Amino acid sequence: MTVEVSARETWRATLGQLELELPRNTFDTWLKESEGVAFRDMDLLVTVPSVFVLELLEQRLYGAILRTLRQVSGRQYDVRFQVPAQDAPPAKTAAATPFTADTAALEPADHRSVWPPPDTGISFSAKYSFANFVVGNSNRMAFSAAQAVADAPGQTYNPLFLYSGVGLGKTHLLHAIGQQSARRGQTVRYVSSEQFANEFISAIRNGATEEFRHRYRSVHLLLIDDVQFLNGKEQTQEAFFHTFNDLHTGGYQIVLTSDRAPKSLALTEDRLRSRYEWGLIADIQSPDLETRMAILYAKADDLRIDLDPGIVELIAKRVQKNVRELEGSLNRVVASARFNNTPITLDSTSRLLDDITARHAIDPERIIEQVAAQYKVSPADLLGDRRTKTVALARQVAMYLLIYELNLKNKEVGILLGGKNHATVRHGAGKINAELNEDNQLRQDVLNIKEAIFT
Repeated sequence: MTVEVSARETWRATLGQLELELPRNTFDTWLKESEGVAFRDMDLLVTVPSVFVLELLEQRLYGAILRTLRQVSGRQYDVRFQVPAQDAPPAKTAAATPFTADTAALEPADHRSVWPPPDTGISFSAKYSFANFVVGNSNRMAFSAAQAVADAPGQTYNPLFLYSGVGLGKTHLLHAIGQQSARRGQTVRYVSSEQFANEFISAIRNGATEEFRHRYRSVHLLLIDDVQFLNGKEQTQEAFFHTFNDLHTGGYQIVLTSDRAPKSLALTEDRLRSRYEWGLIADIQSPDLETRMAILYAKADDLRIDLDPGIVELIAKRVQKNVRELEGSLNRVVASARFNNTPITLDSTSRLLDDITARHAIDPERIIEQVAAQYKVSPADLLGDRRTKTVALARQVAMYLLIYELNLKNKEVGILLGGKNHATVRHGAGKINAELNEDNQLRQDVLNIKEAIFT
């Protein structure tokens, strides 16, 4: 008997794998809000929020998406992206493309001068609530602080500064705080730091700084995700400094997230960094085994499947980095069983986890080789002392990938790259990390390298 797998399930499984492979910002910006809606012959129809997102996916990520879809499904599907008719703009022009957080990351600078940005209301994800946040020793303090802020905004921890690595629940808690506050009739503004920066730049270009000030200072609660991306943006930090002061003085709540503690935000102005430390700083660590198992059980309930405790424990023991990888791995296991019409067993789960692990057990030398190939230099150049513009850039990209993808220490990377000083490595990797949000070509180079590495 053949089990029919829905378009929604097929696309969810594909997203689970892509979430493991793509950079966080790429996945969250371009794929997170997509949805599988129907099969049409051998085409999987997927809705996306805007024409701009559709064009980006077709031009830059289609190959990786198609390969992953076919790998996960075991079928030679094609994928077709579409924008819901009621949401489609009247013309596919830069001027008609709304200025939103979705378009800001890759849209050319000349296309950002649209003011005021559309303000269509907060859209919080229902799955990111306090009720379905799995609490363990690794996140208990952050969870309790978030609840306290949602219950009494501006009265307890102000600001609340949450920090952790990727995929550990910072954004989940922001959504939970925002939902609870919005239900109480409070005015909530939730943006990424990139959106804040881009709206500020747009306001300057259009002579709309007063409108910008009003937009961000007339709220009860301001939630800003990933403030580390304000690093090095001096004018934007100035604008945020005054916004912070105005809200804080008025007794309004501010909640911030970052991938590192305030003291580690080296390119943030001292006066702004000190304000991050005024309230409560709470970190979220990687979940322990028991918490990982609880997360998997919760995810299984969401997928409406029963899992043997031995299988849950196997996945929890093999996947330890973060919640995103846990859920992505479970999606792969479930999708494989449904596509192949086979039960989920310890043996099949172990084989799939071996495959996932193999894809992520990347040798550092492979990263160096792929970076060299992308920039048309030799691996020896990256390990040597040549400092031409191209070689220097390639070397810094290699530093970034070795640190952010393999979690190597600065000293280890320095040794791999021919004995470079750890301070040089730290500077090079930090420079690339900061410029990825500004430089479209650099971002595409890194995406190309990552695609080659994981293929």
